Amino acid sequence: MTEDGDTLARERDIIQAFLDLSNELVDDYDVVEMLSRLTTNCAEILDIGSAGLLLADDRGLLHLVASSSERTQLLELFQLQREQGPCLDCFRDGRTVVAPDLATLEERWPQFAEAARTVGFASVHALPMRLRNSVLGTLGLFGEADGRLDDEDLALAQALVHVASVALVNQKAAADRTMVNEQLQHALTSRIVVEQAKGVVAHTGGMDMDVAFDVLRHYARAHGRKLTEVASEVVRRTLSGEELLRHAREPERP
Repeated sequence: MTEDGDTLARERDIIQAFLDLSNELVDDYDVVEMLSRLTTNCAEILDIGSAGLLLADDRGLLHLVASSSERTQLLELFQLQREQGPCLDCFRDGRTVVAPDLATLEERWPQFAEAARTVGFASVHALPMRLRNSVLGTLGLFGEADGRLDDEDLALAQALVHVASVALVNQKAAADRTMVNEQLQHALTSRIVVEQAKGVVAHTGGMDMDVAFDVLRHYARAHGRKLTEVASEVVRRTLSGEELLRHAREPERP
């Protein structure tokens, strides 16, 4: 593809990413699906290794809600367990954290820097997910090579996060902290169900968790259903892993 072709393709991807999020503002959306799509879109548009999103519960404790790859999920969970890393600093301070070369930041995050290298990441950018004065969580952008994202890319990622924040907690709910906490808790609970369903599908099909998630999402989209609804049925065994795998093997219909 030519340079002009690459530019046009990227512009189309950016437009589609904003359309995906804007549609969530008017539809009865699935929170986990929306945030998972956000991490996937950021990873693809910014041409980075992966992305992960952490949300806070009503006690201010962060939890993993979405990631574009399994290794990012493991690294984000490592951050939470060790209470150390750029995403935690971003959440605490409410400001963007830029770590273009983790090799130079071992004193700041010794355990995180080593774990990141182990799974193939050399740089991290962490962006706050906020609504007004409340920091809801943080988006981590993980690069396989060292280097800083340019200001335009960081601004783009932050804009996507802002739209997701509004979609997650709409204006009416924002005035009621109880409703905000209920929304966030629903997202966290839904993610647990999705993780359980991924495990069932992965075990049934003898596949990686990343592939199992794609199978779940493909089935939900093809049937016009919410990801969490499908995941709940898989966990309750009212929808078998074999059925999802059969559907995944079927050829795409024109």
